[in-house]
Amino acid sequence: MQNIRDVDWNKVMRSGSSESPSVGYLKALQKQGHKTVKKALSLEEWKSDEMDLGLKNVKNLLPFSKDQKPTEAFLKEVFDIMLNYIYKTFDRNSKVLDFHHPHQFLQGIEGFSLELTGEQESLEQILVDCRDTLKYGVKTGHPRYFNQLSSGLDIVSLAAEWITATANTNMFTFEIAPVFVLMEDVVLRKMREVVGWNTGDGIFSPGGTINNLYAAMLARQRILPNVRETGMRNGPELIMFQSRHAHYSNRRPAAVMGIGTNNCIDVKTDERGRMLPEDLELKILQAKFKGKVPFYVTATAGTTVLGAFDPILEIAEICRKYDIWLHVDAAWGGGVLLSRKHRHLVEGIELADSVTWNPHKMMGIVLQCSALLTKHEGILETCNGMKADYLFQTDKHYDMSYDTGDKTIQCGRHVDVFKLWLAWRAKGDKGFEQHVDKCIELSKYLVEKIKKTKGFELVFADPQYTNVCFWFVPQCIQKISDKHERKCQLNKVAPAIKAMMMENGTMMIGYQPLDDKVNFFRNIVSNAAVTREDIDFLVAEIQRLGSDLSF
Repeated sequence: MQNIRDVDWNKVMRSGSSESPSVGYLKALQKQGHKTVKKALSLEEWKSDEMDLGLKNVKNLLPFSKDQKPTEAFLKEVFDIMLNYIYKTFDRNSKVLDFHHPHQFLQGIEGFSLELTGEQESLEQILVDCRDTLKYGVKTGHPRYFNQLSSGLDIVSLAAEWITATANTNMFTFEIAPVFVLMEDVVLRKMREVVGWNTGDGIFSPGGTINNLYAAMLARQRILPNVRETGMRNGPELIMFQSRHAHYSNRRPAAVMGIGTNNCIDVKTDERGRMLPEDLELKILQAKFKGKVPFYVTATAGTTVLGAFDPILEIAEICRKYDIWLHVDAAWGGGVLLSRKHRHLVEGIELADSVTWNPHKMMGIVLQCSALLTKHEGILETCNGMKADYLFQTDKHYDMSYDTGDKTIQCGRHVDVFKLWLAWRAKGDKGFEQHVDKCIELSKYLVEKIKKTKGFELVFADPQYTNVCFWFVPQCIQKISDKHERKCQLNKVAPAIKAMMMENGTMMIGYQPLDDKVNFFRNIVSNAAVTREDIDFLVAEIQRLGSDLSF
């Protein structure tokens, strides 16, 4: 809970201030012993707040009470909390996070407790809980949050998420979600057209991992149409392939589907992390020579660490030659499909059988929003359908082809499409294109800045996408002549700087090792709020935190 000593009363009194706590929140503070809080509120404001939520609990809310005023007062307070959080998210003077260790949260921080006592709390306390939950979380929409592939806070898709939560419906039949089901059909058709297909199918799912599983299941369904009934026991030994830099979710289907991770073969990459087609063909031939059946290849459009784009056109030709299903994992890189300037990175994607595309990444849609697209009509239902007659009756009075639940491995499914549909309506193709182009331009700006700044070294001099990977080499390491010792010490730098920036709350950026390369920073730009000034701050902050490091 916010400490009373941290409140700037001038900002509190200033109408519309992003620092201004709600009346209900201040009253809750007062009831917990902060007697001076009332001074921060004008008498008019205090008196006009007739609804004392400290005397109310959940039984005073709809549907338990016929009186709508407590519900209205409570939700308005919640909205104020969310709005203030949004203001702080875009305020560069606010912290990216107020860091505390796990044990501190579990012990309780300034009155904020995670414990469930079993007792019923007042609505004012619930408001305090809402505010503190946001206070101690990470502001992933902050312009200086560079940590993940998904970042930013798109206001239109945020509004859409609020609306879908209010609707609180499911996505398995037209009868309970008529507008959303038709909306999904429209958006998936639009996405397939962007890929380059005139026919096909698709589904929104909880994320790229599930969509990559769907793709592998469809590929197996194609080659073993009776596998759902007979299982894998008497079937051929199936083999699947992906680059060694592919996302780990492309290996998981081998474990989930009973294929076995030993039959999930990594293909070599070039110096920039792109799959080598000649090694793919060699490994396909080796598998066939052993009597195994290659059935599925994943090409990656935007690898997680390096942002590399596999040569889809060449890979597609190999898959056509050996009659193998080609899936493109464009969860991260799919946004370039909307950029005329950068679409060449996914040349040949229209030759794939299926594509994973996550609009919650480069397109900036609020989490979660992820689609599986395929050019094969009807295969999703053939693969996954269970014909539950309590949901998918055959004698309904409407067109039952819009009952989408039998396409999925889920039953209940969240409405994810509305966020993308509404944002697409607001921005159009051009708006998304400008966003993608801006993010790539900012990353190129960072590359040039690193090249000119002493103490920084690029892992790769010419990144393909917005992943910029680099080392910061402090003076204490620059003086080390022994290569092995230098490498050992350099491995400690990124974790040490990351810890300091999290403790300070000024910024967040990821790091990792890769192959023979020790820990390096991986900067991601996908947030519409980022500017060149934020890139300048990133470089300066790493210098500030790391300049005096010693090991």
